Amino acid sequence: MSNLMGMLTTIQSYVWGPPTLLLLIGTGLYFTIKLRGLQITKFPRAVRAIFEKESGTGSGEGDVSAFATLCTTMAADIGTGSIVGVATALRIGGPGSLFWMWISAILGMVTKYSESLLAVKYRVTDENNQMAGGPMFYIQNGMGERFIWLAKAFSVFGICTALFGCGTFPQVNAITESVNVTFHIPIIVAGVIITVLTAVVTIGGIKSISKVAEIVVPIMALTFLGGSVVALVINRAAVPGAGVITFMTVMRTGIARGVYTNEAGLGSSPIVAAAAKTNSGVRQGLLSMTSVFVTTILTCSVTGLVIISSGLMDSSDMNGSTLVTAAYNMCLPHNIGMYLIAVGIMFFAFTTILGWNYYGERCLVYLTGTTKWIKPYKIIYIAAIALAPFLSLEPIWLLADITNALMIIPNLIAIIALRKVIIGETKLYFSKRNEEKMSAAVKAVE
Repeated sequence: MSNLMGMLTTIQSYVWGPPTLLLLIGTGLYFTIKLRGLQITKFPRAVRAIFEKESGTGSGEGDVSAFATLCTTMAADIGTGSIVGVATALRIGGPGSLFWMWISAILGMVTKYSESLLAVKYRVTDENNQMAGGPMFYIQNGMGERFIWLAKAFSVFGICTALFGCGTFPQVNAITESVNVTFHIPIIVAGVIITVLTAVVTIGGIKSISKVAEIVVPIMALTFLGGSVVALVINRAAVPGAGVITFMTVMRTGIARGVYTNEAGLGSSPIVAAAAKTNSGVRQGLLSMTSVFVTTILTCSVTGLVIISSGLMDSSDMNGSTLVTAAYNMCLPHNIGMYLIAVGIMFFAFTTILGWNYYGERCLVYLTGTTKWIKPYKIIYIAAIALAPFLSLEPIWLLADITNALMIIPNLIAIIALRKVIIGETKLYFSKRNEEKMSAAVKAVE
């Protein structure tokens, strides 16, 4: 076991070394400058788009509504990384890691906007008449046939991440641990329930997954955020000290966990964004970037502040899930915190499992060129879920970090290569909107 941990730690340090960090931060900075701070200046427009019906959407191609794709994206994003992952990062890197999560989120918003825009622009229809898109398609169709090897590399890494990283092991492990501690449900029983529920939902494909996400994600996100705010209000005397940011050697931990929570630059979210019933890649990009704000700026921030203000961060006998549970229990009366964390982890992690099942499936379809391997893939995915409760926590998180980094590299290379397309599409969209507004104003005057 020690040899395995040593090997995984070495690989993780290498793939999350300066080149990957520079690529992530550099890409976000570049598009922030070129798109004139779009993630800030157009954020109100992005929020309005969540509640507005897109004009002409009825004629737009796609499998599910734009709002459903946003919920599905958040379902995959707002998993254990937003709760347990934050606690793990704080234990490793201290309060400074929370600062780097914020940096990765602010820059990641424009990155997620860019990749979702490309996903809609370069999507295609597969043999089952379903939308297929994501980095593999904008690499092939945008960069050209000579880069198919890069698209295939992304697909391989995507399948590995779904089966052995974000999609299965960390999520299931967190659920089974949490319900065991809180509700005293045996790990094996919890594992069987998760496996069965996953099988039932994923059989229906993206439409079934998105329906579950549309119901679960908004309710659980609001419940968890509301409970966290109450905890901070109750423990408000300790909050000012929790907000002090320390600049230490924590950038890698913060950015890695930031990517894990919001998946900006990972290339996963564009896969589901491509399924949206929309006529505009720009509009879908704006919608997608709001998920980064919710998962990291809101959810991770309140989780981190509750943990830091509890004073339990340096307790050596607590790991990620036990630390965050103890912190919330300390801040909320009558063991409410324990139940809030347990229920939050259950629902957030389960929806993440569903979302990543779809991501891996789409990568497999691209890699094989056919849909006939979907059923065997789902069987393997479900088997991985059944195995997950019996694996230890430390190698699970290291493996998730490694597979994340391997997806990031080909995706960001493609985004940078297609930067002129992103900038051009964005300028065209907003110039048309300005013309429409001016035309409407003239008609109103007349």
